Amino acid sequence: MSVAEIKKTKLDLIAWIEQLSDTNMLTVLDGLRNSRTNKDWWDDLTEGQQRQINEGLEDAENGRIVSSVAFWEKLKNG
Repeated sequence: MSVAEIKKTKLDLIAWIEQLSDTNMLTVLDGLRNSRTNKDWWDDLTEGQQRQINEGLEDAENGRIVSSVAFWEKLKNG
């Protein structure tokens, strides 16, 4: 991205933000602005959470999955 493109993008973003009235979007943007960390979110998870995620990834890699359609049908029908 060239310097001119960066400048235009910034100006477009400023204009867009000035028009925003959605408080949820403003909260998200403010959170982005305030999140100045190089820390990986993975490090904030407990060992149990990390283990569950890794087990889910292993299940997916080994084909132990259910389609979302089948999941919702089973949930709906009990």
